Amino acid sequence: MAMPHAPAGSARRTVTLLCLAEVLSMTGFAAYPAFLPMLREAWHFSDTQAGFVGGAFFFGYMLSVPLLSGITDRLDARSVFVFACSLTAAGTTGFALFADGLASAALFQALTGAGLAGTYMPGLKALTDRVSGPLQARYIAFYTATFGIGTSVSLLSAGWLGSLLPWRIAIGMMTLGPLLAGAIVLFGLSPMQLHASRHAPWWPRFDPVLALPEIRPFLFGYAAHCWELFGLRSWMVAFIAFAYLTSQARQAWLSPTEAAALINLLGLPASIFGNELAGRIGRRRWIACVMAASGLLCWLAGFAATWSWWLMLSTLAVYYTAVLADSATLTAGLVAATPLAQRGAVMAWYSLLGFGSGFVAPLIFGATLDVAGGHTSPLAWTIAFGSLGLGCLAWAIRNVRK
Repeated sequence: MAMPHAPAGSARRTVTLLCLAEVLSMTGFAAYPAFLPMLREAWHFSDTQAGFVGGAFFFGYMLSVPLLSGITDRLDARSVFVFACSLTAAGTTGFALFADGLASAALFQALTGAGLAGTYMPGLKALTDRVSGPLQARYIAFYTATFGIGTSVSLLSAGWLGSLLPWRIAIGMMTLGPLLAGAIVLFGLSPMQLHASRHAPWWPRFDPVLALPEIRPFLFGYAAHCWELFGLRSWMVAFIAFAYLTSQARQAWLSPTEAAALINLLGLPASIFGNELAGRIGRRRWIACVMAASGLLCWLAGFAATWSWWLMLSTLAVYYTAVLADSATLTAGLVAATPLAQRGAVMAWYSLLGFGSGFVAPLIFGATLDVAGGHTSPLAWTIAFGSLGLGCLAWAIRNVRK
């Protein structure tokens, strides 16, 4: 049988442990984006090639998530999380030691992404298996918001270590995070037996998932959301570095990685408060409004490259806040609409669509830069940013009245 409703103290402890473990498991997440401006020159990448390597991370996630997330209907997600931390550590270590060009860099990025496929959604599954009741949606919002904290910690770690050490040693040291995360979940959470786990398939069936009309808006909404979010995260440091070079102001107070890390931290309050507001005005209505706003703000953020550095960062921060304001709402809405026995399969399909979009978006962003004039052209950056919001605008137009 599944674990009964957890006492408040036990629930808070479970959520805290899983949030901490998720942050630590992601220390290698932004290693490549943080060093992208330097590696692009060192490896003589075009912007399309640079985007391909960035997208390879999400390609690895996309290939692995049907199994690693889907089997959590049959196996305790705790075990999947611990195993996946070893994949993340292997991918990060391999990138630090052996990456020297397009193929090798993409391979180890994909392996690291496969590790994330076994930590992010399985971690959420471990949470929802152990914590239920009226506060579950709020706890889900806390957990999903830690993704942004993990991204910020990864960016800051890469920036600070990279300023002191060669990039290979810096990235190698970032392997410690997922190893510690695996230990926290292994020793901090008790194992549990899932209800009806014997009847759940090892490989999730997706046809029953798509037959649920109430979850389809959340599935496709998440795909549009991830296209925008991961395309932006993959190129944010490079964009800020370009904007700093074009600005004729004095030396900026923050490095590109520090600025990107601080902007990513805005995702925490944006996601949590967005979910609270959605509970008041309705999830579908809130998501449509937020997606419409971010789909328009992306053009302004790209156009801001030639403005003063502080105004550019402020505009980018406002845009990023809009991007994250519907994140927890999408996930909480999906969980609420999903039958318990199918939750693992639904989360697998949810991640497959979302991170599949995350694979394509950095590549399209880089290709747009190349076609529109290259990464030294302000107009090219504006058009590339505009490509991020197209899916959100389409979803908002379709769902604004629902």
